[in-house]
Amino acid sequence: MKYEIKGGAFPVVVCELTDGEQMITEKGSMVWMTPNMEMETTGGGIGKMFSKAFSGESMFQNIYTARGAGMITFGSSFPGKILPVEIMPGRELIVQKNAFLASEAGVELSIHFNKKLGAGFFGGEGFFMQRLSGAGMAFIEIDGELVEYDLAPGQKMVIDTGNVAGFEPTVSIEIQQVPGLKNKFLGGEGLFNTTLTGPGKIWLQTMPISNVAMAIRPFIPTGNG
Repeated sequence: MKYEIKGGAFPVVVCELTDGEQMITEKGSMVWMTPNMEMETTGGGIGKMFSKAFSGESMFQNIYTARGAGMITFGSSFPGKILPVEIMPGRELIVQKNAFLASEAGVELSIHFNKKLGAGFFGGEGFFMQRLSGAGMAFIEIDGELVEYDLAPGQKMVIDTGNVAGFEPTVSIEIQQVPGLKNKFLGGEGLFNTTLTGPGKIWLQTMPISNVAMAIRPFIPTGNG
């Protein structure tokens, strides 16, 4: 598989496939393709479907197979970047549950649970994440700009939870309530931070879609006059 990322604020990744090669995606991210691309939708089994439904993910995967040399393009759903990552044994990746755009069929997707249960539920993002394993190229959707850090052992970074795009499995994650708040049920923005501890690489996004939704909420008509 050969690929090229094109575009600016709304990028796409154009994938050129040989006969029999496959791509997978969990959401409607296909934007154009040659007519010899064959699509099949699968749920991945009852167990996987249940775990995905519980975490709020899509329960189905679309598998695209090239019947002869073909081309398929996947597009970002929000202004930002597309991060290409080569997944292989010993080089897995953990990303936000909505960050996965597409991958080669050799990449396996599974649910990654943050062990800090209570903080994860109250914090929203960060408790249920996706683990990418197996072998193949994967493409990650980044909201806004992309910033990468390589943390040394024991080095910490405190991040607003929605700004965490992904990290290597060697990085530990802890979601904590911001200290000094008398009522954790007030508001909901900025109540929780994520602490990532090295060693390992982390990828941050500057404009998570959840922050944009919060910013425009006051300007959306409610129908109450």
